[in-house]
Amino acid sequence: MRKAVSAAVLLAGLAGQAGAEVWKLEARAVPFDDSSAAVPLTYTPLTRAARPWRFCVLYPHLKDAYWLSVNYGMVEEARRLGVSFDVFEAGGYPNLSRQIEQLKGCASQEFDGVILGAVSYAGLTADVERIARLKPVIAAVNDIDDSGITAKASVPWTEMGAAAGRFLASRHPKGSAPVRVAWFPGPQGAGWVTFVDAGFRAALAESSAEIVMIRFGDTGTEEQVLLVEEVLEAMPDIDYLVGSGPMAEAAVPILRARGLESKVEVVSTYLSHAVYRGVVRGRILAAPTDSPVLQGRLSIELAVRALEDRLTTYHAGPPVWTVTAATAGVDVIEGSLAPASFVPVFSQEANPAPNGTP
Repeated sequence: MRKAVSAAVLLAGLAGQAGAEVWKLEARAVPFDDSSAAVPLTYTPLTRAARPWRFCVLYPHLKDAYWLSVNYGMVEEARRLGVSFDVFEAGGYPNLSRQIEQLKGCASQEFDGVILGAVSYAGLTADVERIARLKPVIAAVNDIDDSGITAKASVPWTEMGAAAGRFLASRHPKGSAPVRVAWFPGPQGAGWVTFVDAGFRAALAESSAEIVMIRFGDTGTEEQVLLVEEVLEAMPDIDYLVGSGPMAEAAVPILRARGLESKVEVVSTYLSHAVYRGVVRGRILAAPTDSPVLQGRLSIELAVRALEDRLTTYHAGPPVWTVTAATAGVDVIEGSLAPASFVPVFSQEANPAPNGTP
């Protein structure tokens, strides 16, 4: 299974380098229902957009490398298809009112469609419904109430949490010596956090691990540093720190400074550049990846199809798989991480068609 998924991610990451391409995805048996069965999907993306469409793209933030990788995927796909976009980021998950105002701005006639990485599962519903009367709205990465949504490029965040939980269960099966876990789900109230928490807890129930401390917080490094320090002050003999990418990134130097790196293990619930380096160096045990580069690409592709009445898949995303030191490699980098030299692109212009083709 690991080889098949890795090859699929690598193939997706090599987009545009040679001829036609296909993406190995998973669609949901019931669109917009993450609890429905995953259906393997060999997806052939469009070769070129019919027109140089322009999209209004909203992100929760660009404070960690995860959304930078989504941004990179969008840039690559927009260039390939010959479309453009402008990015507006809310500055963090607590900033629902800011994202609502940004979404209202997407109603402008300069934008043909909206790609929405939501800060809230239900807090944007009324505004999504209003703007959906004017143009398609594509949900990207974060889960959201599907009212008014045209299509979704996402994976079930329940599965991301479950993957981290299963990893711990494989190390500490039921009946083995108990271990204590500090759990950092992410920002309280963010749509994805509810699901990653449920998945993690369900999978952990099959282990000897016990959650003994829980700390919610925005996925900025500064806040996660404070939360990790707080937990270690209260319980320096904890066995595992498990949570978001920024938490895992913050934990590595803190554990080293406290002389706890050989006593306290770290598991991330998603992959970022720093998390990947930590995995390769043996400082972070594991991190599921949902291939954010490919999710960014897919969201642009679905938005183009929605405008051109060519949607055949309404809800899909890459398979989730777990990265460890043993499974790290070029396939992970290609599908999940923006290049080290990449900086955020807030305004991407349409790339002219080669050789005058449409």
